[in-house]
Amino acid sequence: MPPPRAADTIRILIATDSHVGYAERDPVRKDDSWQSFDEVMQLAKTEDVDMVLLAGDLFHENAPSRKAMYQVMRSLRQNCLGDKPCELEFLSDATDVLGTHHVNYEDPDINISIPVFSIHGNHDDPSGDGHFCSLDLLQVSGLLNYFGKVPETDKIDIKPVLLQKGQTKLALYGMSNVRDERLFRTFSDKNVKFYTPGTQKKDWFNLMAVHQNHHAHTETSYLPENFLPDFMDLVVWGHEHECLIDPRLNPEMMFQVIQPGSSIATSLVPGEAVAKHVAIINITGKQFTTEKIRLKSVRPFITRELVLATDPRFTGLAKVKDNRIKLVDKLSIVVHELIDEAKAEWLAAQDPDDPPEEVPLPLVRIKVEHTAPNGGRFDLENPQRFSNRFQGEVANVTDVVSFYKKKVATKSMKAESNMPNEAILAALDSDNVKVGKLVHEYLSAQSLKIIPQAPFGDAITQYVEKDDKNIMDTFVEEELANQVKEMMVVQMDEDEEDLEPFMEEIRAKQEATFAAGLRKKSKKKGKLRPKPDDWNDALGAWEDQPGAFEETNGVVRDDDDDDDDDGTSMITASTKKPAAKKAPAKRAPSKPKAPPKEKAPAKSKAPARGRKKVAEPSDDEDDDVVMLDEAPPPKAQPKRAAATKGRQTQLTFTQSQAKSQPSRELSFDEISDDDDEFEAMPSKKRK
Repeated sequence: MPPPRAADTIRILIATDSHVGYAERDPVRKDDSWQSFDEVMQLAKTEDVDMVLLAGDLFHENAPSRKAMYQVMRSLRQNCLGDKPCELEFLSDATDVLGTHHVNYEDPDINISIPVFSIHGNHDDPSGDGHFCSLDLLQVSGLLNYFGKVPETDKIDIKPVLLQKGQTKLALYGMSNVRDERLFRTFSDKNVKFYTPGTQKKDWFNLMAVHQNHHAHTETSYLPENFLPDFMDLVVWGHEHECLIDPRLNPEMMFQVIQPGSSIATSLVPGEAVAKHVAIINITGKQFTTEKIRLKSVRPFITRELVLATDPRFTGLAKVKDNRIKLVDKLSIVVHELIDEAKAEWLAAQDPDDPPEEVPLPLVRIKVEHTAPNGGRFDLENPQRFSNRFQGEVANVTDVVSFYKKKVATKSMKAESNMPNEAILAALDSDNVKVGKLVHEYLSAQSLKIIPQAPFGDAITQYVEKDDKNIMDTFVEEELANQVKEMMVVQMDEDEEDLEPFMEEIRAKQEATFAAGLRKKSKKKGKLRPKPDDWNDALGAWEDQPGAFEETNGVVRDDDDDDDDDGTSMITASTKKPAAKKAPAKRAPSKPKAPPKEKAPAKSKAPARGRKKVAEPSDDEDDDVVMLDEAPPPKAQPKRAAATKGRQTQLTFTQSQAKSQPSRELSFDEISDDDDEFEAMPSKKRK
C-alpha cells in the first residue's frame, strides 16, 4: 500500500528510456518493451503518485509503429485517466512552456488523474514537415504533456513548468535531446539561459530532466554536469541505460543526480544486465526522499566473461587434439547453468503471493576469450551455430556466445598505419563500447583524403544507432558536391598537378566547421515567402519549412535541418516550367565548300571531362550560418535555503470543481519586479 498522501508532498514517479517498439519483430521478445512500460504506468496508479516524469526515448523510433503507439495510448488511458482530481496547481503559462493552451489535467473535455510530463530523446526526436514527433501526437490527444522543446540548438532558453501542492513549490526544468557536440558548443558559448521564478526563489525545489551522454566518449560528445546551474536540487539523467537508481551528490555543483536507466535491455552488455528499477521521489519543501521499485516484468538477463586459458573447467583442453566436441560440451554446460541462474534470480524478484504461471525465456550472453597458451589451440565452433543449439531455452538464439582473442602487439601491427594501436583494439573488444567511439577510433587511424572524418563518423553513427537507411547516400552526395565546388575555385598554377594539398586544406576546413557546430545547411534556391501571421515559432524556423521558398529555377530542394537525423529531404515541384536552355545559334558558312571554323576554347576554367559543373558560390553563401551574440554575464546565484516549514493544508477538490476553477498563473506582479514572468539566468560555464 502506498503511504498516506500528504498535503504538502509531491510524489513523482521517474522513468527513462522505455524504448517502446524495440525488437517488436522478434518472435520471442516482440512484447517486452510495451509490457515493461505498462508496468511502470500501473505502478503510477497503484502507488498513488501525483505525476509521472519521463526523461526521453519513450519510443524506440521517431516514427513508431501502429502497435507501439496503440500500446502506449492504451496504457496511458487505463492508468492516467480517472475521476480522482489532480492536486497539482499549474502556475505557468502553458503556451510558453508546453506550446498548448493548457496543461492536460485542466482540459475540461478529459479527466486526467495522473499527468505525465515528458521530454524527447534521441530516438523519438522531431523530424519532417512541421518538426513533429510522437510526443506531439500524445499531447494533442490529451494523454501527455510534452515540455523541454529546443526549437533552436544554437540559442537555448529553458523555462520551468511551475507546479505547487500545498506549501511545496516545484520548478520542473526540461531539455530535450540535442546532438552532444552541438550542445557542448552552445553551453561553451554561453548561449543557454535558464529562467527562474522571480519571487520566493528560495522556496522552489528545482528539478531537471535531461537526455544526453553522461560520460565523455570524446572531448565534446557529452554534457558535463558542471555545465548545469548550481541552483538545481535534483537532475534526472536519461539516455544512459545502466540503472543507477540511488541519488548521487555532485560535490562541485551540490545537486543530486539520479540515473534510472532503461526499462528494457536493448544491448547485451553488462550494464544492461543490472536489475531494472524506477524511482518515486517525495518532495516536501526543499527536501526529498527516494523510493526505488524493481520492475518485475523485465525479461531475465545474465552475462558472463570466460578466459579459457585460465578457467579451471577448460584447463588442458588447448593441447588436446581435435578438442572441438569437448569444448562445445563444456560451454553448453556453462550456458545451461546460466539459464538456471537467470530464472532463479527472476523468480526471487516476483511476488510470492502471486507467482507467475511461467518464467520467460532468459537472455544469456557469454564472452569467451580463447587465446591459447604456447603450443595449444582451442578449436571453436561457429558462434551462431553454437547459439542455435539453445532454441527454445533462451530468447537470443543467434548471439549467446561471442568469441575473441587477446590482442598482442606485434611489429606488423605497429607498422600498419591504418589500424589503431593495440590499447584501442583491446578496448574495442568490449561489448560496452559505443558505436560513435568505435567509429572515431577507427577513422582516426585512416588516411582520408576526400571525405572529412568527423562528419563521416557522425553519418555512420546515425546509420547504425537510428537505422537511417538513406543517410549514407545523402552524406556522400553532399560531401562530393562540396568538394567539387571548393576545387572549382582553387587558384592553381598552370604547371601544378598535385591536388592533394588543396584537398587536404578543404577537408581540414570542413572538419573545423563540423567541430565548431557550424555545418551549413543545403542552400535553398528561390525567394523566401513572408512568414504567416499565425506561425508558431515552436514548430521551428519558418525558413526551414518545406514550401517556405518560392522556387525560381524549376524544382526547389528544401533540405531538412541536420538535427532531424532522418537523412531525407522535401522536394517541392515548381508550378512554373523551367526555362529551356537556349541552343547556341549556328553560323552559316560564307562558302558552301568551306568547313565551319572551330570555336576557340574559352580561357576561363572549365570542369574536367566527365565532371559535373558546379555553380560558383554566391556572396550570400553563409546566410544559413547564424552567429549569435554571447549571453549576458551570469547574475549572482541565490544561496541555498533550508527546508520550508509551512502550515500544512489539505487540498481537496471534486472533479467538477477542478475543471470549473480557472488556472491560476503567476502574474508579473507576483513573480517579478521587472514586468517579466521569469528572471533569465545564464548557464554556468564549465570550470
